[in-house]
Amino acid sequence: MIRLRFRPRQSMVCQQAVELVTDYLEGTLSQAQRRRFEAHIARCPDCPEYLAQIRAVIALAGSITPEDLTPRMRGEFTSLYRRWLANEGSRGRD
Repeated sequence: MIRLRFRPRQSMVCQQAVELVTDYLEGTLSQAQRRRFEAHIARCPDCPEYLAQIRAVIALAGSITPEDLTPRMRGEFTSLYRRWLANEGSRGRD
């Protein structure tokens, strides 16, 4: 006999948690979303590590100044930002 396990609707999956990490760290989640996120982090074997990695990246990136970047790096970041901005603009027209 095959048994299917369904997660309750309130349960969060890793994909959802990953999508909410930035909002969680910025404190912009609703109270209900924050509770669901924290409950997922408490029981998930992988997501706490991902959260720790994102916190580390933010801490390191926060210490970078424009003077730390080479001209090539600045150009690459500018290009990446412009591509992102163009993509966001095209989404609004869909």
